[in-house]
Amino acid sequence: MTSLSVEMLAADTVEPITSAGNAQLGIAVLAGIAVIVLLITRFKLHAFLALTIGSLALGAFAGAPLDKAIASFSTGLGSTVAGVGVLIALGAILGKLLADSGGADQIVDTILAKAGGRAMPWAMVLIASIIGLPLFFEVGIVLLIPVVLMVAKRGNYSLMRIGIPALAGLSVMHGLIPPHPGPLVAIDAIGANLGVTLALGLVVAIPTVIIAGPVFSKFAARWVDIPAPEKMLFSTGGAPQTPAQRASDDLDKRPSFAATVATVLLPVVLMMAKALVDIIVDDPENGLQRVTDVIGSPLIALLAAVLVGIFTLGRAAGFTKERIGSTVEKSLAPIAGVLLIVGAGGGFKQTLIDIGVGQMILDFSKDWAIPTLLLAWLIAVAIRLATGSATVATISAAGLVAPLAADMSTSHAALLVLAIGAGSLFFSHVNDAGFWLVKEYFGMNVGQTIKTWSVMETIISVVGIVFVLLLSLVL
Repeated sequence: MTSLSVEMLAADTVEPITSAGNAQLGIAVLAGIAVIVLLITRFKLHAFLALTIGSLALGAFAGAPLDKAIASFSTGLGSTVAGVGVLIALGAILGKLLADSGGADQIVDTILAKAGGRAMPWAMVLIASIIGLPLFFEVGIVLLIPVVLMVAKRGNYSLMRIGIPALAGLSVMHGLIPPHPGPLVAIDAIGANLGVTLALGLVVAIPTVIIAGPVFSKFAARWVDIPAPEKMLFSTGGAPQTPAQRASDDLDKRPSFAATVATVLLPVVLMMAKALVDIIVDDPENGLQRVTDVIGSPLIALLAAVLVGIFTLGRAAGFTKERIGSTVEKSLAPIAGVLLIVGAGGGFKQTLIDIGVGQMILDFSKDWAIPTLLLAWLIAVAIRLATGSATVATISAAGLVAPLAADMSTSHAALLVLAIGAGSLFFSHVNDAGFWLVKEYFGMNVGQTIKTWSVMETIISVVGIVFVLLLSLVL
C-alpha cells in the first residue's frame, strides 16, 4: 500500500466534516457530479475548473463549512499530484523520446515489414499496444493514425480493418495498464498493489484487445467502408506538412528495434519482477525482495527507463545533449492540463471521503446483492457517459468505491481498479475529445464514428468487466 493510500484510508476513519445524513449526502453527491457534468458538457468549461467548482459545490450541498471543503479539496489535490504527478511527467518524457528519436517508427516499420494480408490487423494491435504503453492516448493517436492511413492506402486495406485494431490497442492500454494516469490514480485511491494490478491488467487486456480489435474490425469494415482520407496522407514537394509527417523523417539514423522495445518494456519488466518476488518470497526482510521493492517501484522503474532511453533512443538517434534537453523540456508542457485535471479529480475524491460518502456507500451496499466489482464498473460507466472523460470517470469512481476495498485481498483490490478502468471506457460519444479526434483523422461523419469507434469502446468496456468478474471467481 502506498503512503497516499494510507493517508486516504486514515482520512476515511476520522469524523466527517459534516453531520449530514445519508439522504442529504446522496443528494449532495448527485448534485456535485451534476455540476461537473453541466459545466463540462453545457458550458464547455475545462475539466480542471469544473472539478474544482464541483468539489466546492459538493461540500456546500452536504452542509460542510466552506473552509473545510476548501481544505479537503486542497489536500486531495496535493496528495494526488504528489502520488502520480512525477510518474505522469516521466511517462511523457519517455513517450517524447520514443517519438522524436524515431524509435516508434522503428517498431512500426519493423513489424509491418514482417506482416501482410490477414496478419496486418494483428500487427496493428501489436504495434499500438507496444507504443501505447508509455504514451498518452491522444499522443498515441497522433503518432499511429498517419501510419494506419499509409498502410491502408499502400496495401489497399479497408481503413476500418486496420484502424480499429490500432485504436483498440491504444484504448485498452490507456484504460487498464499503468503507468497511464487513470489506472495510477485508481491504484493510489484504492490502495492496490501496482505490480499485481499490472499483471492482472495484462491478463484482462490481451483477450479484450483481440475481441475489440481484429475480431470487431471485420464487422466495422462492413458497416463503414471508406478510403483513407487524402488530406491526412504524407504531403509532397513544397506543400505544408500534414499530421502524417513523422517526427523522425529528418533523422540520419534511428535506434534499433531491439533497443527500442527493451526500453519501452523496461518499466513493465521491473514492476512485474517486484510483483512476482513479493508473491513468491513474501518476506519484507529478504534482501532480494528489498531490492525489487526499490527498483520495481513506479518512480524508479520509469526513471530508469527515461535514463536508459536517453542513451538507447536519444543518443542512438544522434541527438546532442542540447537536443535531448530540448526534447525533455517540450515533453512536459503538454501534460500541464493532464496534471491539473488529475489533481482536481483527487481533490474531488478527497472531498467525497471527508464528507462521509465512504461510510454512506458502505451503509447502502451492505444489503445490496450487486457485486462490488460490478458496482464500481457501473459507477464509472455513468460518470464516463456524463462527462466524456475516462480520466474523470476513473478518478471519481475510485474515490466513491475506495472504502469498499478496505477488506479486499490484494488480487481483488487490483481487480477493482481494472473494473473501474473498464467502466471508464464505455461508449465514447460527442462529449469526448477522443471521439472528435478519431472522426477527423479518419474522415468519418458522426454516425460512422459511433458505429465504429463508439461501439469499439463499448466492447472493450463490456469484455473487460466480464474477464474481471471471471478472474474474481478464481482468485
